[in-house]
Amino acid sequence: MKKVNKAVIPAAGLGTRFLPATKTIPKELLPIVDRPILLYIVEEAVRAGIEDIILISGRGKSAIEDFFDVSYELEDFLNKKGQLATLTSLKKIREMANIISIRQKSPMGLGHAIHCAKPIVGEEPFAVLLGDEIMLTDAEKPTVTRQLITSFEETGISTVSIMTVAKEDVCKYGMIKGSMQKSGLWKIEDVVEKPAIDKSPSQWALPGRYVFDNNIMNYLADLTPGKNGEIQLTDGMIRLAQKEGLHGLELKATRHDAGDKLGFLKANIDIGLSHPEIKQALSKYLKDLAKSL
Repeated sequence: MKKVNKAVIPAAGLGTRFLPATKTIPKELLPIVDRPILLYIVEEAVRAGIEDIILISGRGKSAIEDFFDVSYELEDFLNKKGQLATLTSLKKIREMANIISIRQKSPMGLGHAIHCAKPIVGEEPFAVLLGDEIMLTDAEKPTVTRQLITSFEETGISTVSIMTVAKEDVCKYGMIKGSMQKSGLWKIEDVVEKPAIDKSPSQWALPGRYVFDNNIMNYLADLTPGKNGEIQLTDGMIRLAQKEGLHGLELKATRHDAGDKLGFLKANIDIGLSHPEIKQALSKYLKDLAKSL
């Protein structure tokens, strides 16, 4: 079986939920404390052993490429000021993986965005990490992407993360129909994209981490626009489930939906409470605030 060396990160969305902030700043570069959302996702992929990271971007998002490139003026300034620790951290960012950018020329859906990576992915299996979902695990534990890769390498079957959500939230996710094969591992039979509460096959949702056999590229290429006039990744997953099989692996991580205003704020608070520079002051502020409410 081919090793999973490549990951695709879709980052072409317009970020309308964060307007006007995202009028000129890509949503993926909004900061969680002092690090952009996208950096947490790239680091997860790198910890999983990924070597090539394919960013699917759109018009007006060149800042994403710049973030992973050299900044001569800034690095020279930091060097002259003796801020070598900060300089080292910036160099580490650009050297952590091979960053490859592909333009999605039309906003035709997540399935189309993934298929845009075909020229780089070739015939290999690959991971997909959505650009606004942060998944945190302890340093000594495997990342969510690593968990999926391990399952895929053991079974030869495409594997995606699943998690339970409240009934009122099923309309926000792709929802699966399936059966548990063993503890934590499910066989997925069907996927429904953002169903109404009474149409959802379960309360098991897709939170945005996937490892696919390359055959999904063929299914995505054959799809016609579905819900909302877009080529849906979930439609390709249905074909994959029917023909090659598809597994769901229960999520084992702390998840933050940073593409949602409340989720973004929660991520800043939770991560801020573990940040060495601000955790004590932030904790005190929150305790004082709670007393005043």
